[in-house]
Amino acid sequence: MDTLKLTSHQPLALGLFRVVIGFLFACQGAATVFGLLGRKATDAGEWPYWYAGLIELVCGVLVMVGMGTRSAAFLSSGAMAYAYFTVHQKDGLFPLQNGGESPALYCWAFLLLVFTGPGALSVSGLLRARRPADAPQPSPSSV
Repeated sequence: MDTLKLTSHQPLALGLFRVVIGFLFACQGAATVFGLLGRKATDAGEWPYWYAGLIELVCGVLVMVGMGTRSAAFLSSGAMAYAYFTVHQKDGLFPLQNGGESPALYCWAFLLLVFTGPGALSVSGLLRARRPADAPQPSPSSV
């Protein structure tokens, strides 16, 4: 397999990864907040589950469409780390013991997106591409 050819597709692969992770995370949040997909809705304001569901829904959608990806992924990664250490780890050291595979995987997947950004197929990339060439560009310190 030609690694140069694979490397040229990294932005697309990253964009597809972001869309799938965001969609799955948003589904988790929608199930928690609205009681969809066979799950009973959590009572509004119930700590921490309702707030976690809201973060999952909102940040999942933002990550999925690629808008504010790094910020939404940072918040999502932190929420999943919190979920792992406060809910799951008390039941065992390893994720297979304590049922924490999903929070652990989401935490690391979102942390990856914090550092890589949205990749291809993002709303932010589309908006950047549509900006006129003579429009002032934001300075890196203001982003």
